[in-house]
Amino acid sequence: MIDSDGAAPVQSRFRRRWARVPRELGFLLATLPVVTLAFSVLVTLFSLGASTFVFLGGVFVMAAAVVSARWFGAVELGRLEAAGMPPIARPIWSVERRSGAIGWLKHYLGDGHYWLYLLHGGVVNFAVGVATWCVAITWLVGGLGGLSYGIWSRFVPQHGSGNLWLNKVILDFVVPGLQLGNDPGVLQRNETILYTLLGLAMLATLPFVTHGLVRIHQGIAHGMLGRFASDDLKREVAALGASRDAAVSAEDHSLRRLERDIHDGPQQRLVRLQFDLASAERALDSDPAAARALLEGAREQSRETLEELRGLSRGFAPPLLQDRGLAAALESLAARSTVPTSIRLSLGESEIAPEVERSVYFIAAELLSNVAKHAAATTATVSASTRESDAGEHVLELTVFDDGVGGAAEAAGHGLAGLAERVSGLRGEFSITSPAGGPTMVATRIPLS
Repeated sequence: MIDSDGAAPVQSRFRRRWARVPRELGFLLATLPVVTLAFSVLVTLFSLGASTFVFLGGVFVMAAAVVSARWFGAVELGRLEAAGMPPIARPIWSVERRSGAIGWLKHYLGDGHYWLYLLHGGVVNFAVGVATWCVAITWLVGGLGGLSYGIWSRFVPQHGSGNLWLNKVILDFVVPGLQLGNDPGVLQRNETILYTLLGLAMLATLPFVTHGLVRIHQGIAHGMLGRFASDDLKREVAALGASRDAAVSAEDHSLRRLERDIHDGPQQRLVRLQFDLASAERALDSDPAAARALLEGAREQSRETLEELRGLSRGFAPPLLQDRGLAAALESLAARSTVPTSIRLSLGESEIAPEVERSVYFIAAELLSNVAKHAAATTATVSASTRESDAGEHVLELTVFDDGVGGAAEAAGHGLAGLAERVSGLRGEFSITSPAGGPTMVATRIPLS
């Protein structure tokens, strides 16, 4: 005896299977016309292209065949998703086309995905589609016909003893020597019972049959129409290359900026300090009062130089960041801003790499500096949070908002472009929303893995 707790999940699964039957049957019953059309078009184009390949026109016909195969493949993938199957990752079709006829042909005929799509639509899917369509239509018609046999069999003409009774054949095979007699009424009743049982069995197993047939199409499409593992690897390598280039470029910009800031600030003050000390040394015996004034000025110069150096160091790796972490450093940054700045932090317990913390701090400092210099804003907001993305990856999101005049945009060689490169070097995303008249919002999203 099965208790209600055990029966409920089984009934629920069975209902879910029946709920998928209309979509799966729709896929299977439409398969024959779809695969027949694909077979006719693709085989015709391929045969014509292959037979005239020695001529220039045959090459273009072959290109038309693979392009058509890609379209039929996309239709098949869409039909599978409509049937309730999980989506299959599409190939990364190249968007770069070489100029000229030769480049156009290389683009289409040089991609292995096109040829796999042609093989799928012109051969494999046609053979499998015809077979699955026959099984599906046979199972459906057999189930419905057997269940309704007692109704429509009355209208079938009888031919006396020449009739073939399936129930008699089966019972003679199972129990040899069993005498059922030849009474048409008894045989007809047994035949009705047999066909009804067969119809019920076929309809009861219909969800499993349709799902299995659709899974066959799904498996073939996954292998032939899906993205190669090497495609993801190539994209990953390209992304890593772009991130490396962006990181190198951002580092170069940072070094140039540091060099410019040191040259324009502390270096000039140190040169002046050197001249003041030399003047004080020369005046020390002849004019002690003037020497004392020069020394006092030199001391002020050294103090201001020290403050500038501290300011530069805070822009890259302030001691507070190293000692107390990113949250405390951002709060200190907001407190020192000349524009009233509120801060919202939700960094949780995620472990953040030191290079990510330094970059996030630098980005926030640079953006707040831009707000103070160019935005003419009255308030600003810094938000930083960690969360899990839709892909299951932990990311850190930094947003700086101000109510200024807007119009901020990336320009080559300028601050925002350098920040975008720095974020790209961390394989992150950088976006600016700044319509004319404001407000401005700069959002940064950096993966923590």
